[in-house]
Amino acid sequence: MASIINVIEKGWSFAQVKEGVEGEYADIEKTPTSVHAELIKSGMIPDPYKGMNEYDVQWVGESDWQFKVSFSTTKEELDLPSHDLVLDGLDTFCRVELNGVFFFFTTNMFLSHRVPIPKKLLKNAGEANELKFFFESAWLRGKKEEAENGGPMGLWNGDSSRLYVRKAQYGYGWDWGLVLMTVGVWKPVFIEHYMSRISDVRVDADVAENLSVSVEVTVAVEGEAAGAVVVALKDPAGAVVKSGEAKNGKIAWTFKTGELDLWYPVHYGEQPIYSVEVTLLGTKVSTPLATRITKTGFRRARVVQEPLDGQPGTSFLFEINNVRVFCGGANWIPADAMLTNITNDRYRAWLDLMVEGNQNMVRVWAGGIYEADVFYEHCDKIGLLVWQDFMFGCGQYPAHDKFIASIKLEAEQVVTRLRDHPSVVIFAGNNEDYQVAESLKLELDYSDENPENFRKTNFPARYIYEKTLPDAVNTLSSIFYHRGSPYGGKDTTDRTVGDLHQWNVWHGTQEPWTKWDQLSGRFVSEFGMEGFANIRTVDWFLDGNKKERFPQSRTVMSHNKADGSERRLALYLIENFRFSFEMESFIYATQVMQSDTLASAYRLWRREWRGRGKEYTAGALVWQINDDWPTTSWAIVDYFLRPKPAYFTIKRELATYTVGLARKEVTTYRDKTTAAFLEIDQEMQIWGTNSTLEDKEAVLEVRAIGLDGNVINETRKNVTLAANSSTEFFKGPVPGQVIRKLISEEPKVIVVGVRLLTPEGEVLARYSDWPMPYKYICYDEDYKPLKITVDGEKVTLEANAPVKGVVLDAAGEDAKWSDQCLDIMPGDVQVVTAVGLKGREVQVRYIGDGTA
Repeated sequence: MASIINVIEKGWSFAQVKEGVEGEYADIEKTPTSVHAELIKSGMIPDPYKGMNEYDVQWVGESDWQFKVSFSTTKEELDLPSHDLVLDGLDTFCRVELNGVFFFFTTNMFLSHRVPIPKKLLKNAGEANELKFFFESAWLRGKKEEAENGGPMGLWNGDSSRLYVRKAQYGYGWDWGLVLMTVGVWKPVFIEHYMSRISDVRVDADVAENLSVSVEVTVAVEGEAAGAVVVALKDPAGAVVKSGEAKNGKIAWTFKTGELDLWYPVHYGEQPIYSVEVTLLGTKVSTPLATRITKTGFRRARVVQEPLDGQPGTSFLFEINNVRVFCGGANWIPADAMLTNITNDRYRAWLDLMVEGNQNMVRVWAGGIYEADVFYEHCDKIGLLVWQDFMFGCGQYPAHDKFIASIKLEAEQVVTRLRDHPSVVIFAGNNEDYQVAESLKLELDYSDENPENFRKTNFPARYIYEKTLPDAVNTLSSIFYHRGSPYGGKDTTDRTVGDLHQWNVWHGTQEPWTKWDQLSGRFVSEFGMEGFANIRTVDWFLDGNKKERFPQSRTVMSHNKADGSERRLALYLIENFRFSFEMESFIYATQVMQSDTLASAYRLWRREWRGRGKEYTAGALVWQINDDWPTTSWAIVDYFLRPKPAYFTIKRELATYTVGLARKEVTTYRDKTTAAFLEIDQEMQIWGTNSTLEDKEAVLEVRAIGLDGNVINETRKNVTLAANSSTEFFKGPVPGQVIRKLISEEPKVIVVGVRLLTPEGEVLARYSDWPMPYKYICYDEDYKPLKITVDGEKVTLEANAPVKGVVLDAAGEDAKWSDQCLDIMPGDVQVVTAVGLKGREVQVRYIGDGTA
């Protein structure tokens, strides 16, 4: 008889527990859910995402709660010999009782548990069994664990007690997220009745350098009366490629080059997903006792760290099926502070946005969760590479025996669950924990590689990152393991080895964003700039409070958790822009600043992908793609999936073909003795990029145009974009710019527009370079350069003079714009589509429009 699975999602209720006494129970429509979500539904607490309500619901996380549910079993289920209670996820410290008998206690939100139920503990068929889940306050329990196991340890963000609790760390508050200590049944609960079950299927695929494939499938079985184990490999269409009986739990096949279709990242090939179908037969009949299907794809994935031509250190690049890939993407935080609110469709929408934005890698950040299955399944489907962190973020974690035992099990479960996803190409041990250790000057001797020494130091967590986690990854998978992010070189700020978090724009030394080229690394896995969310999102969290509708209001600032955000936003704005404190204008200014900052980073770093052996920068992952609540943050798409202008400028910089220009002032003194006699000139450099694997012939057009629209200089020349690299095109003076002999002399305002065209005149890429800072540009009062024509959902933009930072909108509901934050040059008409515009009048903002 096949196994029977009874998912228990209906009939639940919950109650607050005070001093061991249960309060009045309230019904739950279905699980998974959280206490906060249920209290909001019932109107018992205000929405913490609105106004200042976050601070009014903190009592929830400091309370104890109980969930309960009744279920019955059938005679058919009871006749089977084995009965397991499966708890996929309980948040976090939870005592489980079945029919009044203590059953189990969990202390780790990230663990799933399968617990055998003694048959005598189950009621007769048709009678009600009762499951109770007593959730202890994770906040208070964490304080207790901290006191008993070494006391407060160093960290960035949140309360120090979080380090002792295996719970999503961002719930304690982060510099982009509110404090929301969730509690509840956050993943499914079910009972499996069976005779025999397939407990594990491991698919080990080795893709050789010649792209031939060896596949070994290992099957583990539990229970009674198990017979033959039949394994079938099916192609994406469902046709059987190979099949056979596993002997001693194993079966292996080999395939010549081309016999299996390989999985590639988006834009580099297809994403075929194969199925490994395992069937467990009984000993007496051929009726299957159990079936398990594992989806996977076959690819050769390597992290290449090798010497570089002409620069110190080593590369840090991803190679898939022998193709070296520049990874342009983003960091991912949980998409909601209440995890059970995220639907599968919402997950897919987020990831689709990334691919639509020409991104090819997502980093699952260490302070959140190991994401839902649908997240990785969709990444497999759409070709989005996954950098997967283990859940240790910005802290000095303990490493006592009980903690290590829990983490070992956690790591084994995570690796086992994710190893068959072709999208997952790296596991990293933590986020910035080595940086914390360096900043606190802990006992961190990188030359000591003996794990037995680590727990004797005041940085004991090194044992986790260099022993516990790599043991799990290397034993259970073939995926590359990286000790942390950032990690490599002489320390975590080494720009020549490993990956780098570049926060000297915004944080740190707060450099101008024009210096990104001097702040590069081999792989920049974090960098960012804040920008306000869409005005509709801001109005939503203001919840009708018009008195608070200004940039420095208490409510607006409460929805920005970054320390010093007022100073830092003001710093970058005042250095570069004229701006107004009127709400819409201020939002616009921060968004254009964010988009310029981030696009500049991608543009300058992608230039450093200069060909084989010269992959000086091999990736850039912006912090961050998303938000977990409606807020101002570094996200390029806000909580309601509304892209900020930066999303679109990044999309353009990650297109198949791009063109870039950098302008710098060059000062030459008459001799070494003078400071008065000098010449100041402007020099520009132009380059292009090509992410395809073939050279591309193109025409480079360069036009220098004055602010009045007059063309000062125009040139065209044939160029070749080298395959899978950047190509340098030009270095020389800005056309038409005067050489100044006095610092007081104003340079001409010359905008340089560059385009790459096909021989037939089709635009492959465009970019316009403006003199900086923008605040120095003086516009005439009659500066009205833009003409907008609307035809249904098509918006045509043309200009009689250069226009910078064109952001389009319409009153009412947001439309889905195909592009934003555009620079429009005379003679270069651009067309934008706006799904949902529905004939509404288009509103426009641009720099110099008179609103600042």
